[in-house]
Amino acid sequence: MRLTNSKEIMEFRYAVAKCKGGVWLEDPDGNKFNLRSVISQYIALGELLQDKGETLELFCSNPEDEGHFMKFFKNNPGTL
Repeated sequence: MRLTNSKEIMEFRYAVAKCKGGVWLEDPDGNKFNLRSVISQYIALGELLQDKGETLELFCSNPEDEGHFMKFFKNNPGTL
């Protein structure tokens, strides 16, 4: 997943804010970015804006929260 503009960033942050459970990004080395933490969120967003963004995987602890991101990806197909 890779973000490329401010609209995508705002919509991604909005999807995270709507989640009820834990949401995190994980890199291939096993490092996790907790998206419920504002500081971690800014670090993760920096990674998503760089070339490393394509190697990060998104996880939700609450399966119902996945719907928020499905809508995000539907509205922003270039982020996949």
